[in-house]
Amino acid sequence: MIEWSSTMRKVLIMMGSKSDLPVAEKATALLKRFGIDYEIAVASAHRTPERVRAIVESSDAGVFIAIAGLSAALPGVVAAHTCRPVIGVPVSGSLSLDALLSVVQMPPGVPVAAVGLDRGDNAAVLAAEILGLSDQALSLKLEGYRKEMAEKVEADSKEVASDVRC
Repeated sequence: MIEWSSTMRKVLIMMGSKSDLPVAEKATALLKRFGIDYEIAVASAHRTPERVRAIVESSDAGVFIAIAGLSAALPGVVAAHTCRPVIGVPVSGSLSLDALLSVVQMPPGVPVAAVGLDRGDNAAVLAAEILGLSDQALSLKLEGYRKEMAEKVEADSKEVASDVRC
């Protein structure tokens, strides 16, 4: 059993290529907001498989976010090298459905949590929820974030209602 230390209150974001950076930036923005340390790296499941293995095996992260398009093998390869949670983020492109299916169709015993296409933000929230299981302060930040989202919906509703009145 893994004992969660303060050093494991960290997320490792791995991208299959530098072109995935806009998706990763959605995640880093929220990780910063929640006060979660993170590292980011580029490593390809196909072009640099030994680099992927070395990064994963040497990481002290509590959660991994793996971002990849096309065949989107990276999340599964990361999961093959750790028993810690892995969140896969498929990247949209000409073969969006292929990337999505690659992330969600994992073999038994090597699961990857999947978020929607390009949803680096949801990957960060899910990582925070996982880490928040053993961190009450982080859990409270998440509750505040959800409250802000609800308040925005209420404000938007009032604005729309006042704009469309006859």
